[in-house]
Amino acid sequence: MKKLFFAAALICSVPAVAQDVAFARKIVDTLASPNFWGRGYTNDGMKKAADFLAAQLKTYGVQPMDGKNYLQAFTYPVNTFPSKMQLFINGKRLIPGEEYIVDPASRGIKSSGKLLQADSTQFVNHQNRLMVHLVDKLTWSVANEVADYTVLQIDKKALGAMPAEFKAEIDNSFVSSFKAYNVTGVVKGTKKPDSMIIITAHYDHLGGMGKETYFPGANDNASGIALLLNLARYYAANPQPYSIGFILFAGEEAGLIGSRYFTENPLVPLKNIRFLLNTDLAGTGEEGITVVNATEFPQEFALMQQINKEGNYLAAVNARGKAANSDHYFFTERGVPAFFFYTLGGIKAYHDVFDKADTLPLNEHEDLFKLVVEFCKRLMK
Repeated sequence: MKKLFFAAALICSVPAVAQDVAFARKIVDTLASPNFWGRGYTNDGMKKAADFLAAQLKTYGVQPMDGKNYLQAFTYPVNTFPSKMQLFINGKRLIPGEEYIVDPASRGIKSSGKLLQADSTQFVNHQNRLMVHLVDKLTWSVANEVADYTVLQIDKKALGAMPAEFKAEIDNSFVSSFKAYNVTGVVKGTKKPDSMIIITAHYDHLGGMGKETYFPGANDNASGIALLLNLARYYAANPQPYSIGFILFAGEEAGLIGSRYFTENPLVPLKNIRFLLNTDLAGTGEEGITVVNATEFPQEFALMQQINKEGNYLAAVNARGKAANSDHYFFTERGVPAFFFYTLGGIKAYHDVFDKADTLPLNEHEDLFKLVVEFCKRLMK
């Protein structure tokens, strides 16, 4: 806990420069650190992150959205892997995360035996209901249930020969009601406080796989949280005619659960939201951004493109149609106009152990900040 408080104090001590990339860097470094253990389901990672982020909003002067509490609690089921994580293939011990992952819906296993080849990439042990699958890239996720079998994905480069035998000891723990928290805040408007612009990003990631392996989630989505917090600092110091709200969602990686819960239990009337901007994967940008829902709201998209051209901010602002691929989705389904934007180019790490803070460039953070501020400004005219 001392390390956590030190990190919070260090971040808050940075001068309040609106689009401060150094501030964003510290946020990403902190959230992607082992202390938060992938902001997931073991080692209390997600709750530590929620408390840290609520403290940040309070420090800036952002008020709780409901006037009482920064945290909005909800629960959902999740399969976790909190302890044993050992796998030997052909006598070689493989490194979790780097050389293999466990399918997130897998049951635990403690056994050994032969592997029979089912096809060019799949090998099975029927007695133990085990499947081994050779893949080109390891990509993990989150499951809300437990299967009655175990699937292991192995990087093709990890083995010098086809899998012929295994020895595994992997523990899973199914949590039927995992408690998570959306973190919310608002800066009240000076002229039309009942009209709102909402800025959102999810802070949860995949958590850990065993006691030694965690998924840092620097680009996904510590980068989006860093942008949101920089905007929160700016708007707290510069109140706008409309209220500016902030929602930091949990449960996105488990199926947009936090945003769905918020739209079903809104802390502000959804009809009062003039526009919602959701950001995820905001850590690169050499090739610009893509805007989901651009075709749904062509007038606002044209405005964003115009602002980008005037400011010469990003290489491109690309259009994409409606998609249920991030936390904007359930808001749009309930009639709230919304964009989801993500950056393009640069690193390719995604849902793996290589999505680290020290390889994340944040090269377009400042331009993204300026684009959002100007876009929101014109929406309030």
